[in-house]
This record gives sequence, structure tokens and C-alpha cells, in this order.
Amino acid sequence: MSQANIKQDINSIGWQFDNSYIHLPESFYVQISPVSVRAPQVAILNFALAESLGLDVASLSEETAALLFAGNNLPDAAHPIAQAYAGHQFGNFTMLGDGRAILLGEHLTPTGERFDIQLKGSGQTPFSRQGDGRAALAPMLREYIISEAMHALKIPTTRSLAVVTTGESVTRETMLPGAILARVAASHVRVGTFEYAAKTGDVSAIKTLADYMIQRHYPALKQADNPYLELLNSVMERQASLVAKWLLVGFIHGVMNTDNMTISGETIDYGPCAFMDDYDPNTVFSSIDYHGRYCYHNQSHAAQWNLARFAETLLPLLHPTQERAITLAEKTINLFPDLFQDYWLMGMRNKLGLFTKETEDINLAKMLLTWMQKNHADYTNSFRALAAEDFPEGDLFRNKEFIEWHTRWQARLSRQENSKQSSFSLMQANNPALIPRNHQVEKALTAASEQGDYAPMQQLLMALSNPFDDITEHNNYRTPPSPQEGIYQTYCGT
Repeated sequence: MSQANIKQDINSIGWQFDNSYIHLPESFYVQISPVSVRAPQVAILNFALAESLGLDVASLSEETAALLFAGNNLPDAAHPIAQAYAGHQFGNFTMLGDGRAILLGEHLTPTGERFDIQLKGSGQTPFSRQGDGRAALAPMLREYIISEAMHALKIPTTRSLAVVTTGESVTRETMLPGAILARVAASHVRVGTFEYAAKTGDVSAIKTLADYMIQRHYPALKQADNPYLELLNSVMERQASLVAKWLLVGFIHGVMNTDNMTISGETIDYGPCAFMDDYDPNTVFSSIDYHGRYCYHNQSHAAQWNLARFAETLLPLLHPTQERAITLAEKTINLFPDLFQDYWLMGMRNKLGLFTKETEDINLAKMLLTWMQKNHADYTNSFRALAAEDFPEGDLFRNKEFIEWHTRWQARLSRQENSKQSSFSLMQANNPALIPRNHQVEKALTAASEQGDYAPMQQLLMALSNPFDDITEHNNYRTPPSPQEGIYQTYCGT
């Protein structure tokens, strides 16, 4: 196929680019195109996501789709840039930026929603810091699996449109097959983007960025008396809700640096993330999280710390007097623990089938979690077992402490006007039967990246697309790992 025909096909699938980020000061980005790769091939395409974006990807030949999502041939209206940002990484401030990602532009869906289209692993940029700008296949497929699973679990997240192999190898500890991920996000502006602006000392740049994010994600705030304080409140609200949802499904992000916290409130960057099997609040999987800074139960504390860094960048906008600005910021940030607990408790009530509120509900939930930790109970399967209409099966549930808790829980349910059946329905809608269990994800990644066999990954994705349904043929994905499989460590995948 000629280059002209390839370009025509790529332009004809429904792109509606409206690139607003490039109107920010040029210090926020660098114009740069993806570095072409030798022999791109499609590993996986998300046709359902493409359709929701109004993109007729199915009309492309596999060769043309590979050229598009590798960045070798771009739509005419794309305006590729690498974004600049900074970040606190494990508490240490660093100037960063898109070292291996290129934002192609912002695509408008037929319903008017705006989404960033980004290629991850698309080559070196001025922010690469001696990195090769590339990505390995397994980490890109991992992000595809986990981000799509999070979407099915109803948790705000970036999503994965495609993964293509590059026909080139990347050097890590060994030589690995290279790949590029096409990522879709409400935006890629992070707390670290604001830290970058603040580091320059240019208050007008901070204000421009804040106004841009208010316009893009929080337009109602434009009428507020103090829109920048309300921006802080709104971002904090979304992050409290988001992190509570993580904990409610046993998700551990693994690297909650400020450059990995979005202003939009989406989960982003699935490097060393994983899902907890046995309940243990100290669970950590990341190979670089030596002291458990981002372990399961620390995630809300990490979120508050990140939000405090965000608040610091907004101080010049909150009030002309620094002392008053600090007071306003501190007052807001100090509300986070209660806000987070409210979201977490609301979700826990749903997981326990509670329609009403009682002051002892938090103790009821914590008693169950204490029992889970003491008895090494599987977090996901234990909650799902409670959603059955009969007493849970298995020796674990014959434990005296569990029976006492169950009796107390049943008494709590009986104090509601709602029927037991309605409680079970509520629980089944909030307790997934399936999560992307680490050992199953690894099996799928090994088959794909080492053997070129994508069938296990496709089967896993199919199962994870209906996480709240009891489907008999998916029961094997509900089995916890063996003792050997449970010894699990994750890596950033850079």
C-alpha cells in the first residue's frame, strides 16, 4: 500500500483533534514526533474503546493500524508533544517530563468528550534523562490488562487503546521485545505538572495552568469566589474517592509519586501495581518500595501528602498574603482523612449490604478485616462469599471469631427495612468475583511476550470484563495463588 493510501486511511477513521494544551506557555511542552520503529505489528487492539471514541479502527488493515499506533504514520491533525512536569519520587523532588511518551493530541468523541491520545514507549525526548525512550512488551501488555480491568471495576482510570510490537529489542537486565502502548486519558496533567510550574517561579504560568484545568475538568468552579481554593478541594475530593475505591478492591498502585497523581482524578501509570490476595494492610509488591511507603494501608496517607504538595503550588493564587494562603491550604488538606474515611466507609457499607448508616458500622468492617488478616483470608473471595445467600462454605468460616462476627453482621442487616435479598444484590454489585490476580496476569504476559501466544491474555481480558458476574467458565481465575505463586514482586517496567 502506498504512503498516500495509508495516510488517507488513517485520516478517515474519525479523528476529531482539538488540541488545547499547546496553547499553554511553551515551557509546558516540547514539540516532537515519535521515533519511527522498524517493523511494527499489532499485538492487541481495543475495538470497543475505539468505537466509544468514535474511531473506526476496524476499517484499518492490520498493517496500517500498526503504523498508526507505533507512531510511524500519524493523523494530519495530530500535534505531537512531550509534556514537561516535575515530581516528588518517594519524597524526593526531581525535574521530569515525558521521557518516553508522546501526546498526539486531544480527540473529541461524537458526544463531545475530550480525551488525550498518547503513545508510551515512542522514543527519546528532551526529558529522557539518558533513557532509551522505549518500553518492553510485557509492561505495556500489563498496563493494558490492569487498566481495562480497573475500568470494568468502575474505577476512574486511563485506558489502553492498543499495544504494538516494534520489531526492535530494548535493553534492560536482558534483551526484551519492544512495544508501544496507545493510552487514552481525560488528561495527563499531574500534580507534578503544577510542581514544574511552581519551580520556575512564574506565578502567571501557575495561574494559566490552573485556569486551564478548571476550564477542562472543573468548569463550574469559574464562578466560585476563590476558584483556586475550590480547585484544591475538588481535586482532593476526587483523589479521596479514587484511593478509597482502590482499597475496596485490594488494589496497590505501588508508585504514588506526585507525577503519578492526575488532576482529573484518574488512576495513571500501572508500573509496579498489583492486587492483594490474602488481606494484609502492610502488603507491598514494588521492588523499589523498600520501606513500604506506598503499601496498601499507606495509600491514603500518600495521597494526602501529594495533595499537600499540590496545595503548595497554588499558594500564590489562594490569597495575596502568604500566611493567609497557607492557613487556607492547611485547613483544606487537613480535611482529607475524614473525607477519605467517608468514601471508604460508604464503599464498605455497600460491600456489606448496608443501606443505612450506624455509628458502629466502621467497627463492624474493621472487625472483619482484622479476622481476615489474622486468618490469612483471601480479600476478594471472602467478601464475595458473604454475598451468597447462604452461610459461607469452607473451614475458614467455621472459625469462632468469624461466626461471632457473622452473627453481629446479620443482626445489623435485620435492623434495615431493606430485604436481605436487596442486601445480597447490593453486595454482588460491589464485591467483584474476579480481579486480575497477579499469578494469572503473569501467566498471560509470559505466554504473550515469550511465546507470542496471546490467547491466554485474550481469555483473561474476557473474564475481567465482567468482574461482578458469576460465570462458571471463569472460575479458574478466582483461585488464589499457590504458596509459590504468592511470592510476588513487581517492577516499574521502564
